[in-house]
Amino acid sequence: MTAQFENSHPALWLDPKAAVGITEREQLAAAGLQLLPVTTLDDLRQGLAKARLVVIRLMGDVGLLQEVKKLTQSFGHDVPVLCRVDQGELSLGVEAMRRGAYHVLPSNDWSVDSWREALALTPKRAEVKQRNPQTFVFVDPNSQHLLELARRVAQTEVSALVVGPTGAGKEVLARVLHDASPRRNGPFVALNCAALPEHLIEDLLFGHEKGAFTGALKEHRGLFEQAHGGTIFLDEIAEMPYHLQTKLLRVLQERKITRLGGNGSVELDVRLVAATNKDLREAINNREFREDLYFRISAFKLTILPLRERPGDVLPLATQFLEKFGPADRQIQLTATAIERLQHYSWPGNVRELQNVIQRALVLSNGDLITENELMFDEIEQRHATQTLPASTQSHLMQYGPREVSEAHQLNGSAIGDLSTAVKSSEYQVIMAAIQSTRNRNEAAKKLGISPRSLRYKMAQFREMGMTANAATNSMNGMIGMNGMHGMAAA
Repeated sequence: MTAQFENSHPALWLDPKAAVGITEREQLAAAGLQLLPVTTLDDLRQGLAKARLVVIRLMGDVGLLQEVKKLTQSFGHDVPVLCRVDQGELSLGVEAMRRGAYHVLPSNDWSVDSWREALALTPKRAEVKQRNPQTFVFVDPNSQHLLELARRVAQTEVSALVVGPTGAGKEVLARVLHDASPRRNGPFVALNCAALPEHLIEDLLFGHEKGAFTGALKEHRGLFEQAHGGTIFLDEIAEMPYHLQTKLLRVLQERKITRLGGNGSVELDVRLVAATNKDLREAINNREFREDLYFRISAFKLTILPLRERPGDVLPLATQFLEKFGPADRQIQLTATAIERLQHYSWPGNVRELQNVIQRALVLSNGDLITENELMFDEIEQRHATQTLPASTQSHLMQYGPREVSEAHQLNGSAIGDLSTAVKSSEYQVIMAAIQSTRNRNEAAKKLGISPRSLRYKMAQFREMGMTANAATNSMNGMIGMNGMHGMAAA
């Protein structure tokens, strides 16, 4: 039986020259991927609201990709674009990746496994494209110690390995190493090894000569050459294909590179900084990572702690994000209770999650102060908080509708229970205010800075906690009548 995709991924298929065949559509539909054919850019524009992905076929150049990217960006969000190219047109695929394609597949490859790989890689590319530059703060004693080590390492030419959880700021620390080094005036070139299809990584890293393969109409300088005189940063290096690890090791040992299709070698003057969120020793034991490469890249290891283990950085980071994303004409500040909530949260998503929380709070706030009511945390922590609520607290909440819970919180904070419960009830009030003001699920989610799916999830949580009575039910019923949102309150 054909393996099923984990989720449904509706995709708009744009190919002005030829339509996708019925057989291929049925094969992918059986695996959970729905292709919706469109023939013009106008048709594509109308379907973008539904699309998780856009698939286009490139022939000869990347002009169609540029038109589609312009369209998706004007639409308000970066819909991933997957490009299909004819066999032998590797250079066209490389150019497409440079111009913003999230993945490239050969046009004659309709295997379920290839599409599964493409869809698995697409969110990673989207994450890289959409995230804002992170800021690293060195206020906590643990961070100050890390900064001192980084400055010492920066003055040497040894390779450095940055280890830490996702979202902690590994690339930012790599930039600190570069900026504090004698190479600071040279280029800083970064590559996420997990964000690219395997068949393009080698060409992007090491380059090719003109005529090296069909479609190679001109030479291409790889990222190592582009980083000459500076620093190359390889993020998620544990995801690099095993056979390319061998070539990378040779480049680091010989400090020169041979392009694909070339006879001579090119001398390199590059400092390597690599990063990973995995245990490379375990990867070595599992024969997923070369031990000799590990020793080559880890002459000095710098470990970034999770944000929860450097609490002194939380408030300075939050302040920087307020200044960065807040209005230019006035200063937004945090109340004492908001600060307390930020400092007591566990931050499973690290610095990236803190940035998201501050951005949402700025959207929700109406004045110059952000209170704990405007702090909305990511689903993973909210799920954990809901599951660990004391039974007495849950029982207390079940006795009241949203208005009574809010009034009880205002009159007697101890009646609510712990801080997590108070925040949950405040979050409910904010969400209901957004729903009542927009009367539209997508608009409400947009105003809150979360996805429609997250909004459905949160409403289901509130229902399970007995917080969707009276006003909530009436409001949801009104939205069902207007928008057909039958699954929102009971998703």
